[in-house]
Amino acid sequence: MSPVELRASMSLASIFGLRMLGMFVILPVFAIYAEHLKGGDNLTLVGVALGAYGLTQAILQIPFGWLSDRYGRKPVIYFGLALFAIGSFVAAYGEHIYIVIVGRVLQGAGAISAAVIAMVADLTREEHRTKAMAMIGSTIGLTFAVSLVASPWLNHVIGVPGIFVMTGVLALLACGVVYAIIPDVTEDAEAAKRARGEAPGFRSVLTDPQLMRLNFGILVLHAVLMALFIVVPLSLREHGMAVGDHWKIYLPVMFGSFVLMLPAIIAAERGGRIKQVFVAAVAMLLAGQVAMPWLLGSIHEISVFLLIFFTAFNVLEAMLPSLISKMAPPAAKGTAIGVYSSVQFLGTFIGAACGGFLYQHFGARGVFVFDFALLLGWLVLAAGMQPPARITTRAYPLPALDGAQAGSLLELLKAQPGVREVKLAPAERTAYLKVDARGYDERVVLRLIEDLT
Repeated sequence: MSPVELRASMSLASIFGLRMLGMFVILPVFAIYAEHLKGGDNLTLVGVALGAYGLTQAILQIPFGWLSDRYGRKPVIYFGLALFAIGSFVAAYGEHIYIVIVGRVLQGAGAISAAVIAMVADLTREEHRTKAMAMIGSTIGLTFAVSLVASPWLNHVIGVPGIFVMTGVLALLACGVVYAIIPDVTEDAEAAKRARGEAPGFRSVLTDPQLMRLNFGILVLHAVLMALFIVVPLSLREHGMAVGDHWKIYLPVMFGSFVLMLPAIIAAERGGRIKQVFVAAVAMLLAGQVAMPWLLGSIHEISVFLLIFFTAFNVLEAMLPSLISKMAPPAAKGTAIGVYSSVQFLGTFIGAACGGFLYQHFGARGVFVFDFALLLGWLVLAAGMQPPARITTRAYPLPALDGAQAGSLLELLKAQPGVREVKLAPAERTAYLKVDARGYDERVVLRLIEDLT
C-alpha cells in the first residue's frame, strides 16, 4: 500500500472503530447501571436502549450512503459524527430510561459507516482493497475486545455517564482527524454524473443477486454475534468466572484470531482463492455452532469455541465490505455500502432481540438452533457466489491537459476493452485505470496518451 492509502485506511478504520465503540462499550455494564434510572427496572426498555443504536443505524445507512454519493464523503461524515456526539451527551445526562433511549437513537442516527467504507474504497486501489477492509474488520474485533476489557474499569472510574461523555468527545476529535489527516477524494466524471443525478438507482443495487448474497451474509454474521453473546457471558459466569475477569478470555482469543486470520486473507487476495476462503469461513462458523453445545462444559472449551468463531468472523468481516465495493456499480458504491451497512446493523438488532427471547424461553439450545439455521442458509447462498474479477490499478503519466482534452481522453479510456473505471488527476498529471486483464491492451492506452503530447 502507498503511504496515502495506508494513512487513509488507518484513519478511517479508527473512525469506524469509534462507531462500534458506541455500541460495544456499554454492553457489559449498562444493565446494571439502568437499575438506578427511572424506568430502568423494565428489562424490555433496557433492551430497547441497547438495541436502539443498531436500529437507527440500520434505518439511516442507506440515506447516508446515498448522500455521500451525491454530496461527497467528508460532509456526510462530519454531520454523522456531530449527531453521534449530541446523542452521547443526551444519554450521559438522562435520568430516565426514555431519555437514554433518545440519546441512543441520536447516537445511531450518525450513520456514517457506509460513507466511511465507501471512502476507503475511493482512496485505495483494487488490489489493496481487502487489506484496507481487513484493517476495518480488525478494528471492529479490537474495539469489541477493548470494550469488554475496559468497560468495567471505565465504569469504576467515570461511570456509565462518563463513558457516554467520553465517546461524544472522541467523536468531535474524530472530525479533526477527517479534516486534517484523511485525503480528499479526487473528483472525476463519475462524480459529475452523480451531481446530475445520473448515478445508478437503488433498484440496481437492491436487485443485484451477488450483492443480495453479501447483504444476507452480513446480516447473519452480526445476528449470530449478538445472539452468541447472550449465551457466552452467562456460561462463563456459571463456571465461576466473575464478569470483571471475562477479559482474560476475550483478549487472548481476539489476539489469536487476528493472527490466524492473516493466512486466510493472504490466500484469498494473493492466491486468487476468494470464493474458497469465503465459503470455508462460513462453513467454519456453522461447524462451530454445531459443536458449541458440547463446548460449554468448561472455560477452556468455551475459549476454544471463541477462537474458532472469531477467526472465521474476522476473515468474513474483512472480506464482505471488500467484496461489496468490488461488485457495486462504480457510481453507486456509497449506496451499495449503505444498504450493506443498514443490513449489518439490522442483523445486530435482530440477533440481540431474538437471542434474548430464545435464551429466556428455550435456553442456550434455542440460540444455537437459531444461529445454525441462519448460517446454513448463508452457506447455501455463499456456495453460489460468483467471485469478482481480478482487478488491478494501473497509473500512467499524463501531459498537461485542458478541460476539453481531459474529457475527451476520459471517454476514450473508458471505452477500451477491460477498463472498468478511470480517474484522471490533472494536478498530479496521472491517469488511474482499474482494469481486468482479460481483454485489456495496454499498448492502445499508451498510444492514446502519447497522441496528446
